Amino acid sequence: MNILAVNQLSSIWNFLLESSLHYGLNAVLAIFTLAVGWWLSSRFANALDRVMARASLDATLRPVLRSVLLWLVRLITLVAVLGQFGVQTASIIAVLGAASLAIGLALQGTLQNIAAGMMLLLLRPFQVGEYISNGSIEGTVDEIGLFATKLTKADGICLFAPNNQLWNSALTNFSRNNTRRIDMPIGISYKDNPAVAIQALKELLLADERILATPAPFVVVTDHADSAVMLNLRAWTTTSEYWDVRWSIAQKVQAALAAVDCSIPFPMRELHITREAEAKLAA
Repeated sequence: MNILAVNQLSSIWNFLLESSLHYGLNAVLAIFTLAVGWWLSSRFANALDRVMARASLDATLRPVLRSVLLWLVRLITLVAVLGQFGVQTASIIAVLGAASLAIGLALQGTLQNIAAGMMLLLLRPFQVGEYISNGSIEGTVDEIGLFATKLTKADGICLFAPNNQLWNSALTNFSRNNTRRIDMPIGISYKDNPAVAIQALKELLLADERILATPAPFVVVTDHADSAVMLNLRAWTTTSEYWDVRWSIAQKVQAALAAVDCSIPFPMRELHITREAEAKLAA
């Protein structure tokens, strides 16, 4: 082996050694930066969550702000890791811009959910802990995310509803107001005195301390149906006690009417047969 070949091998060896040391060191620094960044993102997010809890910030906003800070720190970490390998920041921004445009075109529905989630967080048509319904979606709100809202249905089933469906439809919030009215239709027999039945039902309402005095409860005749005179019982109570009061009143109505000799009739039909009809039936 001549001297020239030895020098070339030596140069190649030195180049490989220097490159290995350089990229190896960069790889170690990148792994260290990634680990530290991921650890710091969790620490910062948890710290922000504790600060928001001490400040009694709305529980609706807390998970969203925590997620934003978490992924912001992680994104900065990823940019720093790429910089360890000589990737220019301007190139990263250009790539992210192009990728954002492509993703935006491909995920229009998802972006609509994000926009709807931001509007729900800003305008607050409902908050965590409230019971809502828009006809097809119903339940108690557990969490409002950027993409979907987590609810628990009345039967305990977990439901994830896209934000866009909640934002773009009429929505009923059953928990927002402090009071709620009970409407209960009740039928009595045509043989009974409506005034007596109304007085008995009023006394039933006034005897329940959970019924609010203002607005005052009342009972009125609303209709004359096929088999009964229809009364409508109306009373106001607190939203938290609505169902307990409604079920309690419904259980006591029959006994209250029976105490004043009034009854809730069964549906009935009267059939009148004329002489001509009798002749036709006999023929």
